[in-house]
Amino acid sequence: MQALLSIEAVTRRFGDYLALDHLNLQVEQGEFIALLGPSGCGKTTLLRTIAGFLTPDSGRIVIEGQDISTEPPYQRPLNTVFQNYALFPHMTVAQNVEFGPRRQGASRKEAADRAQESLEMVGLAHLSSRYPRQMSGGQQQRVALARAIVNRPKLLLLDEPLSALDLKLRKRMQLELKHLQEKLGIAFIFVTHDQEEAMTMADRIVVMNSGRIEQIGSGTDIYLQPRTRFVAEFIGDANLIPCKPDGDGRVTLATGHSLRVADPAGASLAMLRPEHLVKLEDASSAPADCLVFHGTLKEVVSVGSHTTLYVESGGMQLAARHIGMPEHGLVNGAPIALAARSQHVHFISDAP
Repeated sequence: MQALLSIEAVTRRFGDYLALDHLNLQVEQGEFIALLGPSGCGKTTLLRTIAGFLTPDSGRIVIEGQDISTEPPYQRPLNTVFQNYALFPHMTVAQNVEFGPRRQGASRKEAADRAQESLEMVGLAHLSSRYPRQMSGGQQQRVALARAIVNRPKLLLLDEPLSALDLKLRKRMQLELKHLQEKLGIAFIFVTHDQEEAMTMADRIVVMNSGRIEQIGSGTDIYLQPRTRFVAEFIGDANLIPCKPDGDGRVTLATGHSLRVADPAGASLAMLRPEHLVKLEDASSAPADCLVFHGTLKEVVSVGSHTTLYVESGGMQLAARHIGMPEHGLVNGAPIALAARSQHVHFISDAP
């Protein structure tokens, strides 16, 4: 089945700076894709190149078999929601949303009907006569979405549209945006630097770094099975323990533990997520399939919903996280034992 969007070996430079380095990506019909990475990784450059505001130096951008690499933005079957919403301040909400259909030649009545339908989808039909300045940030964001979907594009591009909202509203809008995407059946490509936001909303996450794609997968895949050190450290928190093959289909961790792995030659780091490390009351009672780490408690950090214990063990700092408030009797400097089941250890290569 033909992909909706194919990005084929796309490269983009700004002078000597390589912003996109031979990127390849396919997006399917109705899929929600998040472009995730730190500032400067190339995610917004990629979005703007798909939108037509930038032209690739090499490679192709193809939508449903048609090469649109050199087409201007207004001739591409897609629409963009910008970070600042870009609403017309002198137009009412209805007029803002009607603008697209009217520009495409729709009659005044048809444009009004389509605008009303789009505003109903985002829950703002009752505010159609207001001006943008009379609306909250969340409402303005919905107007921008209504304006973007009114022409039923094949693809919707969103450039961090929730970044200006406060945390509580942002979390609510994440769910509303995902539900809207499912209702419309339109493919979304969403740019964000927020890992939790990407994992909440996206079917697949594209993790970018220095103009390259580090990994593509579901939130669960990239969290539990990162392919590179960058992905392991960027997506959540990670305990990374150096290791090396010992010549018998096994690897030995810097902590002294030895484990059998499928590809010992490609394992130079062992990763444990903090929630997979638990505090032991009695180290001698740990199950046989557990790795036990003896150390010294250095710090206890609680944020209400969970508590993180920072432990020095074998010259390394390990983090262990559990749900809830700190246990009584935890004293910095006290000996402590942590355990993790061997099945939760994930091996990655530290090679660039």
